[in-house]
Amino acid sequence: MEIITANSLADGLVVFHGADGWTVNVDLATIFDDKTALAAALERAKADAALNLIVEPYPIAVARDGARIVPTRLRERIRAAGPTTGNSKKAAPQHDEAA
Repeated sequence: MEIITANSLADGLVVFHGADGWTVNVDLATIFDDKTALAAALERAKADAALNLIVEPYPIAVARDGARIVPTRLRERIRAAGPTTGNSKKAAPQHDEAA
């Protein structure tokens, strides 16, 4: 089982190819069990990349965990879960420049 992932060019978010277009929710991704269907979907994704909607689409292996879709590789699980750190500018204490 595989899905297609990429990054949104507009905001850099990780996105997944779903029935209604690109989504940030991995659980809404379209699962491909057939290599021919996956190849056709990847070509459509590359067309979206050519239109500057997404960047570098590629397939990833997934498994089902109940209703959830779980990427099998750690890197892809991290990407699907979102950023692992907050914005450092918001977390850093403000310093008084006059001091």
